[in-house]
Amino acid sequence: MKRRGNGHEEEIEVADSAPAAEEQAPAAGLEPHTSDAGQPKDELAELRRERDELRDALLRRRADFENYRKRVERDRSAAAVEAEAAVLRQLLGTIDNLERALAAQDSGTALREGVVLTHRELMAMIESLGVSVIDALGQRFDPSAHQAILHEPAPGFEAGTVSEVYRKGFRYRDRLLRPALVKVASETDGANDTNRGGDVQ
Repeated sequence: MKRRGNGHEEEIEVADSAPAAEEQAPAAGLEPHTSDAGQPKDELAELRRERDELRDALLRRRADFENYRKRVERDRSAAAVEAEAAVLRQLLGTIDNLERALAAQDSGTALREGVVLTHRELMAMIESLGVSVIDALGQRFDPSAHQAILHEPAPGFEAGTVSEVYRKGFRYRDRLLRPALVKVASETDGANDTNRGGDVQ
């Protein structure tokens, strides 16, 4: 920069320091962008982690409750079935007595007809509740459904099959109410004759 005075030209250099000063000193109240960007990202990641943990915990609680509900329902259903089975077992003795009366030869006609009707109605009632008679005669001996009280040769029956039923067995749905009391045919060589109380394997 030049200035005239007293017939002389003077050159005055003015230092252009203002822009440098502005570059060196940041504006008041402002911080570098990098330090402001890191902290919110960390907080967001932490919030997402907590959200995921809470969601997983909720899903586990929901699954536990569903399993508990199913278990309670299953136990309640099993208890109801067992209670019904206990009542039905008590009726089986009545059925036995009715069948003995039907088998008696000296019963009067009117009495027999009454017994027949009572027996028929009672059987229809328990069958409607899911009770079924175990069909044992002529079948292979099944220790899960039959109770053998006698083993002896029986013409017309293969060894190991039920040749006579002394007392009927009953099932209720998928469970055994009582086994059938049976006689099991044995070999004709006499090795197993009159073997009382044993089971056929």
